[in-house]
Amino acid sequence: MAQITVKPFVMRDCTLNIKDGATDVGDFELHVSKVEITPNASVQVWKGLTPAAVYQDVAQPEWTANIDYAQDWETVNSFSQYSLANVGKKVTAKFTPKKGTGAKSITVTVTILPGSIGGTVGAFATGSVALPVDGQPVLA
Repeated sequence: MAQITVKPFVMRDCTLNIKDGATDVGDFELHVSKVEITPNASVQVWKGLTPAAVYQDVAQPEWTANIDYAQDWETVNSFSQYSLANVGKKVTAKFTPKKGTGAKSITVTVTILPGSIGGTVGAFATGSVALPVDGQPVLA
């Protein structure tokens, strides 16, 4: 059996672009500190009367795009302002976890939801939001 190599990477120098149809909303890597596209797949199990009678089926995963960001209520179209003003809008998000030669991107259609507002005194105001993903992520 062939040994499969691995190329782990550190999350840095990433990109996150959002498009509303053909309109380029903008690049948000200055605003965002985390993008994590997470699956949730339910497993159905049926068991018979004997140990050999166990059957499983896995549903198509449902995905969520978890995003952490710096709150910015001054800059027009900052991630915080855009998400607050566009609740319910379906947009295309293209996330590239590592820029450079041969870098692949993950593209998803997400529904915009607002994140938290405010925070702790003496600390940067940050927020996080879990955006529902339509269908499956596309790696290209």
